[in-house]
Amino acid sequence: MMSSIVRAAWVLPIAGAPVRDGWVSVENGRVQAVGHGRPPAPAQDLGHVALLPGLVNAHTHLELSGLGGRVAPAQSVVAWIRAMLAERAKGAAGAPAAVARAAQAARDTGTVLFGDVSNRLDVAHSVRGDGVVFHEILGFNPVDPAGMVRAAHARLRAYGQAGAPDLAGAVVAHAPYSTAPALIAAIASRHEGPAPLSTHLAESAEEVEFLHTGRGPFRDLLMEVGTWTPAWTTPRCGPVEYLRRMGHLQEGTLLAHCVHLTPSEIEQVRDAGAVIVTCPRSNAWVGGGVPQVSRFYGAGVPVAIGTDSLASTDTLNMFDELAALRRLAPEVDAALLLESATRMGAEALGWGRHYGTLSPGRLARMVAVDLPVGTGTRSEDVEEYLVSGVPVAGIRPCHP
Repeated sequence: MMSSIVRAAWVLPIAGAPVRDGWVSVENGRVQAVGHGRPPAPAQDLGHVALLPGLVNAHTHLELSGLGGRVAPAQSVVAWIRAMLAERAKGAAGAPAAVARAAQAARDTGTVLFGDVSNRLDVAHSVRGDGVVFHEILGFNPVDPAGMVRAAHARLRAYGQAGAPDLAGAVVAHAPYSTAPALIAAIASRHEGPAPLSTHLAESAEEVEFLHTGRGPFRDLLMEVGTWTPAWTTPRCGPVEYLRRMGHLQEGTLLAHCVHLTPSEIEQVRDAGAVIVTCPRSNAWVGGGVPQVSRFYGAGVPVAIGTDSLASTDTLNMFDELAALRRLAPEVDAALLLESATRMGAEALGWGRHYGTLSPGRLARMVAVDLPVGTGTRSEDVEEYLVSGVPVAGIRPCHP
């Protein structure tokens, strides 16, 4: 049995109040206890740091890592999609070296768990054992929706059997504007846990317009890429109702972005038991707008956090995402933002028994963050520092 103790100026268990002059005892890679003051045995002193559970990036696309720096910020989501597709067609998006660098950079800045969206599965091994792979399919005019879903499930099984046996995965729909109703419904009807469903939702005003009127930039884009079908019936409803009709709005479904939801739609998400995964830096980059972060929390919706991909943000550093959220929602308690980046993300991905808090039995995959001199008299000050922009040099994984 291997055991150790680490101590820090502050320990943030997330499951309880921050502990000043705290320590964490670890046995065989799992948390045994969290305490205050003098530890029960010799301990490694991490110094003037905050020690907290590793962070959870609940929505990213590692297979787009090769597009980092190659897709400029856009004025609209449709314009960004066009630019991204043009770059992706050049073949460098999922370069293994770029994916490996991106995943390692995320881990180096404290991320221990990923919700990774993958179309091709060729780099899904980058997160095996460290999260969930959402095998995303799309098609606005599919000939055989049920067959597409069966084939996707078969690919996911085969991928695991071929070399990623600990891969947790789910087949999911891309978005209402890119995935036919019959395909979304087929995905939802075949879904089985423990990994949840996931989709992009209400990322742009143009998506809402398309669902209500059947017109606008997304229809133009579908016609450009040759997937538009006049057989599509305009649903004349909002995105949440659209998913509900397809059976895709289930308890635990991850809804990425949700920038353009009405207050009543936010309540519908809450009542359905779904989870909003907010990615504010990406929303700004792609021209999607500003997420209603305060309303998410005010309505009591479970909120997790994602970075999206390097095609629409500068880093996969979750502390950068927290800082963006703090700027957008200064009235939301810092403790709630930290909970979203840890416990809520882990539970949303189905890994809550192993990650997200420093509780007995959880994996001791932690992150230590240097605190400036003078920080540490109040727990609120420490929490606020962690969500207000942490220098990369002050972040280090801690896996005793």
